[in-house]
Amino acid sequence: MALYTLGIHLYGFALRIAAIVHPKARKWVQGRKRWTETHRRLRASLPEDRDLFWFHCASLGEFEQGRPLMEALKQRADPPLILLTFYSPSGYEVRRNYTDADAVVYLPLDTPAQARKFIAIWQPKLVVFVKYEFWFNVLRQLQQKNIPTVLVSGLFRQGQVFFRPFGKPFRDILRGFGHLFVQNEASGRHLKDIGIQNYTVAGDTRIDRVQSIANMAPSIPIAAEFCQSAPVIVAGSCWPEDEAYLLPYFNTTLPDSWKAIIAPHEINEAHLQSIEKQLDQPTIRYSAASANPKKLLNARVLLIDNIGMLSALYQYGRIAYIGGGFKTGLHNTLEPIAFGLPVLFGPKYHKFEEARYLVEEGGGFVIEDAETLHSTIEWLQQEEAYRAASAKALQYIQQNQGATQQVLHWIESAGL
Repeated sequence: MALYTLGIHLYGFALRIAAIVHPKARKWVQGRKRWTETHRRLRASLPEDRDLFWFHCASLGEFEQGRPLMEALKQRADPPLILLTFYSPSGYEVRRNYTDADAVVYLPLDTPAQARKFIAIWQPKLVVFVKYEFWFNVLRQLQQKNIPTVLVSGLFRQGQVFFRPFGKPFRDILRGFGHLFVQNEASGRHLKDIGIQNYTVAGDTRIDRVQSIANMAPSIPIAAEFCQSAPVIVAGSCWPEDEAYLLPYFNTTLPDSWKAIIAPHEINEAHLQSIEKQLDQPTIRYSAASANPKKLLNARVLLIDNIGMLSALYQYGRIAYIGGGFKTGLHNTLEPIAFGLPVLFGPKYHKFEEARYLVEEGGGFVIEDAETLHSTIEWLQQEEAYRAASAKALQYIQQNQGATQQVLHWIESAGL
């Protein structure tokens, strides 16, 4: 795999060049400077007589899939130490202070030397990779040292390197996993086709998390006061590409008795002002609502200008629009369907298992343009249609719970 390692070195070099002008690349590079000293210091600060479990997540989405398992392990009578690594700055920067992890660091570049050094420093008793980020040199080192490694919430597609004629070294890496917990039957079939039998179709561990969030969602008095008894469209994690359809709809076509909550993906001041300028409907920011109760009561659009509230806001909705489907890819559809909300989203959804299911079963709806946005919401105003869509949305959550417990059972059966 000399060619792979050469590619990794070239990739690291390219990122260092990009860091000159690109803020995200700069964080990637800065987060890995003198990493060995940082990691040794962190490891030395932790008890040596406790097992350490290492969780690796590419970014925030994978973190949410690993989180239920980390939190369940911390509920043990004798909990392990948790090392959490990220590849992306967008994951690390947001979750660097995650309280159920004893250390949160960047994963170093996947060269043989750095992989050996990283594993020697941390000496994990168990390694958990989340979803589908596979680093060849790290995984090979784990195999050589016989460190149990498990994949959770895995997804496999035919075009991946494992299933190509030249992919034998990567297939061998997959065979080194103690167990692979995958999200769907298709992933299981792909593994079976290359002779891998030690897999379980367990579903997505995020479902356990979002169900817990829904069950314990705190009330939000400002949102409750705004919504009253009105049907509400909650537009979550929206980008300007989504807003190009949503805002004109809210201006001209939003049914008279309905209201809207908009939670943009980016909440910088320029973006918030841009939304406000495009809206003709009475609008109020969340941060201004407490000081303006009359304006809140008269508003038809509540603009969320904070982070961390969206998952609980869905409890006040009747329909959810999920952003990202006109840009880089869909954001979280599990949070709204845990409350039984039918979900609308743009056309870039095919990489998301739950979104495909929802479209096929009638709990999710693809918005291609202004016309489909209008016709879909109009159709969902029919009570019978709404109830059927809501039931299908909730059904996905109800039928796919329990992945976390299956992984925990494997860990316990392995004596870890």
